Amino acid sequence: MLKGIQVIDFTNYIPGPFTTLRLAELGAEVIKVESPEGDPARHNGNGLVFNAHNRGKKSIVLNLKQEEGRKIALDLIEKADVLIESFRSGVMEKLGLGYKEVRSINPAIVYCSITGYGNSGKMSQLGSHDLNYMSVSGALAQLKDKSGRPVHPSHTFADYIGGLTASERILAGLVARGISGEGSYHCVSLAESMASLMTNHVLIEKETGYPHGVQVLNGTVISYGLYETKDKGFVSLAALEPKFWRNFCQALGREDWLSAHYSKPDTENPVYCELVDLFRNKTRSEWSGFGQEVDCCLTPVLDAGELVEYPFYKEKGFVTRDGQVDMYGDLNRGAATPPPEKGEQTKEVLRDWLDVTDERILYWEKKGIIG
Repeated sequence: MLKGIQVIDFTNYIPGPFTTLRLAELGAEVIKVESPEGDPARHNGNGLVFNAHNRGKKSIVLNLKQEEGRKIALDLIEKADVLIESFRSGVMEKLGLGYKEVRSINPAIVYCSITGYGNSGKMSQLGSHDLNYMSVSGALAQLKDKSGRPVHPSHTFADYIGGLTASERILAGLVARGISGEGSYHCVSLAESMASLMTNHVLIEKETGYPHGVQVLNGTVISYGLYETKDKGFVSLAALEPKFWRNFCQALGREDWLSAHYSKPDTENPVYCELVDLFRNKTRSEWSGFGQEVDCCLTPVLDAGELVEYPFYKEKGFVTRDGQVDMYGDLNRGAATPPPEKGEQTKEVLRDWLDVTDERILYWEKKGIIG
């Protein structure tokens, strides 16, 4: 769908690379510009963080601290449709690659900056990580244990939500350009992207004082919650609508439970106690099979390594045997190239995009301008 769209990617770690991964999966040509040291994610966790987000891209190495390296970058940008960067606010301007400079040579470019707290205001120069963005968004306060202590997530939600927001803004920019012919600038804040998920919570708290969003979705009724199974696994039951609760009860031969649909999950509720015992009488796998046979919103709580064998993902080939997750595989199944080695396509891109001679490439290599 994005065949012919060329993206220059100056991002590292997770949010930006996840953004351009999605664009690459949609068919865009993504040129990942790396420093001589490479994306730091190459060196984290045996490079697995890098490999997870950079398939289907081309890597070139440019030394942007050298004037000639910046000139090469501008020559590439002049031919591009999209530029995305995730440096701290002001860095691209110092390099002579800010939107003002870029727009002067390529007015049609869609330029996206991924930031923590935007590019203006008191917090714009502060460093932060996913846990900070989760904290200030209000989202982390929704993940508390029974004592009221926030639970440390084992997923970097803000990184990925920010990446989704950035890809959405870039696509909107491309659509707008198709209408007007003009490019645009977009600044995506990870803190704001995460906070945008709090729409229910903010309004409900303002109107009612209740700080945890839609109350019926918060483990306050027996038909919408998590239950432990015989083998110490867990399943999620989300039979919120009467038809699903009815299907669940009838399949178990427990029509006497129908009236307890929205009752509380506490030990003084006999139906809840029976439900807890019921789930503990079968394994997670057995309940998973039940949930696929009975339309009652019952699914297993899967670990990461179990996705590849789960029937829904398995029949789609959504998770590959080598551990890659392909969101848009239905459009381009199996077409993505492996994550590139650092600078693997430097020469190829310079020849194809800029018609650079081998002699010039050799000269730049000796000067440490490219790699």
